[in-house]
Amino acid sequence: MCSCRTVIQILPFMLMVLLPQEVQSRVPDQGHGTVGMKGSIINTPCAIAVNDIDQAVEMGVSTTGELIHDGLGPAKVFRIHLMGCSLKPQQPHGPHLNWFQVTFDGIPDGELFSIRGANGIGLRITDQAGNVARPGIPLPSAMLKPEAQVLEYNLRVVGAPHRLVAGDYRATLRFKVDYF
Repeated sequence: MCSCRTVIQILPFMLMVLLPQEVQSRVPDQGHGTVGMKGSIINTPCAIAVNDIDQAVEMGVSTTGELIHDGLGPAKVFRIHLMGCSLKPQQPHGPHLNWFQVTFDGIPDGELFSIRGANGIGLRITDQAGNVARPGIPLPSAMLKPEAQVLEYNLRVVGAPHRLVAGDYRATLRFKVDYF
């Protein structure tokens, strides 16, 4: 005597096994995807202070008259703190890393950094020695000091060779520190 309940439970399994592969492959795609990632782990002589990695510098308000008359706005100071610097080789028998260079990068506007919004101005960065940072070009190298070091820069709005148009403006600039 056959139990109907057992037949009902076995029947779906048997149908799945007996169905041709083509019918099984016609099941609609219920969604799929991929995840990509990349990264790196590097060993550097110094760490950059966490608060200095993403900084916002409020430039304030300048009038078109000031910019036309002076050609530039007031300087705003920002700093990059290098922490825990070690001048010892990072790898056994590796070189001593005693020097560093900072490179600022952004959208160039001649020798200035381009802004979005207002027109006729750009941004200029200078270091403590008065060296002007140009987009993508390293500043002169400097000697690395053990333990901690503060790098100070001036950021200012400068008249660019475009018609001056008032308005809000913004820019995103990146920096990197290379050691050698």
